[in-house]
Formats: sequence, structure tokens, C-alpha cells
Amino acid sequence: MDPVKKSLISLHVTVMLLGGTALFSKLIPLNAIDITFGRSFFACVVLFIVAKLMGEGWRLNNRRDYLIAFSLGIIMAVHWVTYFMAMQYSSVSVGIIALFTFPVITVLLEPYFEKIRLVWQDIASAIVVLVGIILIVPDASLDNDVTLGVIIGVFSAFLYAIRNLLHRTYFSHYSGAKAMAWQTLIICPTLLFFVSDDLGKIDINTLWLLLTLGIFFTAVPHAMVASALKHLRAKTFSLVACMQPFYAVIFAMVLINEQPNWQTIVGGLLVISAAVYETINTHRENQKVKTCS
Repeated sequence: MDPVKKSLISLHVTVMLLGGTALFSKLIPLNAIDITFGRSFFACVVLFIVAKLMGEGWRLNNRRDYLIAFSLGIIMAVHWVTYFMAMQYSSVSVGIIALFTFPVITVLLEPYFEKIRLVWQDIASAIVVLVGIILIVPDASLDNDVTLGVIIGVFSAFLYAIRNLLHRTYFSHYSGAKAMAWQTLIICPTLLFFVSDDLGKIDINTLWLLLTLGIFFTAVPHAMVASALKHLRAKTFSLVACMQPFYAVIFAMVLINEQPNWQTIVGGLLVISAAVYETINTHRENQKVKTCS
């Protein structure tokens, strides 16, 4: 199968799994730092095992790569903490949609990383996503937790966009498993001194939730994301990943009884349409390259 097409299929499966991570902000009775630490610990163990089974060594190529891994790990630590905080302050729907300002941020930043021009199609897709986000975010004043959740979510989005661009530019020569293993390895000691005493008093149910989050909703999809970025531009990932709010909202409706209003439905359709367009456009660009070569 063509590498780009395979990466696109993998990416859509990944987005569904990542959409489920939002629920753990409500299902796990811990604060955002504790959840992120537990998530990273279990993901780190599994990812290093996967990398070893794939026949890769655990060491990086040079000192520069260790510095890059450290930087990416720090960014991911703050991104994941603020990701869960946004939903704990507001709701799954509000938090996940606030996070999805990151496609707009990515589209605007990518030309500075990859030396490409910003074309009108990129701007149009970004506007469609932005309109969808505006519709989904409910009316809120600056005095309540919903607004705080949106602000934290947008900050998390900025960090996520930067991380994706840096990873593709400086760290994509490593496999997805190895790359994410090192990033989660950095996250654990970064957050160690900030975890609460509650983490050491969790019951078996909470432990299983952390295991599920760390392995099936973190290790697996993030390894797949990092691999997909080898063949797809960060802009493509960002816009296709706009389907993640749709999955998150559906999961929230079924599992924790969050009911979306009509703005959420219309906004969701807008961001999904932008994701579908970007997927189709990627196929067309790939076919043009094949034709010319």
C-alpha cells in the first residue's frame, strides 16, 4: 500500500482513540497532573518494550537528539496537563473544542518551519475550523470556569501545534514508538515533584483506568501519530484530527451523559468537513507528485 495512503488510514484510527482520552478527565478521580503522570508512566514502559521488540536500540543518535527529546517531553508534559485541566474546569465538549484551535495555529506556523508558502486553501480550511469551534464553545463570561477551561485549552493547543511541528522537523527520523517513549520518559521526572498524595492512594478501579489510558489510548495512538508524520505534513494531521472532537462528544454522550446542543452539532459538522477536505486534498497532491515523477 502507498505510504501516504497507509498513513492516512492509520491517522483516522488514531484520532478515534485519541478522542476517547477526553473522557478520562472525568472518569479518573485525580487532578490533571496526577492523571498525566500515570498516563505517561504506563505509556513509557509499553513504548520502550515495543521499540525493543522492533529491534531498535534505546539510545538516540547524538547529543542534539537528546536535547530535542528533552524539549519535546517538556512541551508534551505541559500540553497534557493543560489538556486535562481544560476539561476538568469546563466539560469534555468545551475542553476538546478549545484544544482544537491547534489546526488553525499549525496552519499559520507551518510555513516558518518547512519553508513553504501559505496558500488560500489553508486559510479557508482554518477559517472553517475556527467557525466550527466558535459555534461549539458556549456563551461564557470571564468570571466562570468554562471560560477558564477555554483559555487553558487554547494554550494547550498552541503547545500541541509547536510539538507536532518540532517533531516532524527534528525528530521524525526515529520510529513512532521510540520517539514517544523518550518523550514520555521526560514527562515522568518532570511531573514527579508535582504529583499529589492522592496518586499513592488510588483504588484498583482507578489503577485500571490509568493503565487503559496509558496503554491503549496513549502508547498505541501516539506511536501511530509519530509514524504518520513521517509521510504527512503537520497541517494534514492537524486538520484530519479535527474529527477527534466528534468522537469525544459521541463518547461523552454515551458514557457520561453529556448532551450537545445544536451549536455543537453544526460546529462539529464544520470541523469534520474541513478534515475530510484535507484528506481528499492530500490524496490529490500525492497523485500529482506521482504523475510528475
